[in-house]
Amino acid sequence: MSGIEDRLLELARDLYEAIGWPGVVVLMAVESACIPFPSEVIMPLAGWFLVREEGLGAQWLLVAALYGALGNLLGSLLAYAAGAWAGRPFLERYGRLLLITPGELALADRFFRRHGEAAAFFSRLLPVVRTFISLPAGVARMDLLRFSVLTFVGSYPWSLGLAAGGYLLGQHWERLVDWFRPVSLPLAALLALAVVLYYGHRLREAWGRRPEEATAGAEEAKE
Repeated sequence: MSGIEDRLLELARDLYEAIGWPGVVVLMAVESACIPFPSEVIMPLAGWFLVREEGLGAQWLLVAALYGALGNLLGSLLAYAAGAWAGRPFLERYGRLLLITPGELALADRFFRRHGEAAAFFSRLLPVVRTFISLPAGVARMDLLRFSVLTFVGSYPWSLGLAAGGYLLGQHWERLVDWFRPVSLPLAALLALAVVLYYGHRLREAWGRRPEEATAGAEEAKE
C-alpha cells in the first residue's frame, strides 16, 4: 500500500476502534460525498476488523454491507443536494465561464431522465466513478426517490463483496487494495482525460468563433 493509503487505513482503524459500526457509516458517507476515501479500504477493513477479529459469524457481513450502503446513501444525498441546490443555479448563471452552455445542461437533464436509473445503479459498482456520480445527478435533478433507492440497492452488493473479501482474507485483506488498483487508476486517468479533452475542445471552439464574430460585428457596423 502507498503512504496515503497507509494513513487512510490508520484513520479508519482508529475510527472503528473508537465508535465501531457507526464508523463504517461515516467513512462510506465521506467516500460518497465526492471525497476520495476509497471504499476498497473502508469495507474490507470492516469485514476483518469488525467481524472476523470480533469472532462474529459470516452472517454479520450482511450487517456490514447494510452500514456501508447506508453511509453511501447519506453521502450521496449530500452530494446530490450540493448539485441540485448550489451547483445547478451556479451553472445556470456562470456556466458559460466554465464553457458549459444551457444546451449542455439540458443534455444532462435528458440523459438522467433516460438513463439515470442505470447510471445511479451501475456507477455504484465502479471504483472512482461511484465517488462522483451523485453531483451530476443532483445538477440534473434526477428523481430523488429513484436516485435514493437505486443508490442504496447498488451500494449494498459492492459493500458486501468488499466486506466479504476482508473477512475471507483476514490479516491479508490489504491485497484487495492492490487488486483494485489496476482498475481504479486507469478509470481515474480516463476521467481526467475526458475533462481535459472536453475543455480543450470547447476552448478550440471558442477561439475558432472569435474571428467570425468579429467579422460579423464589423459588417453590422458598416450597415
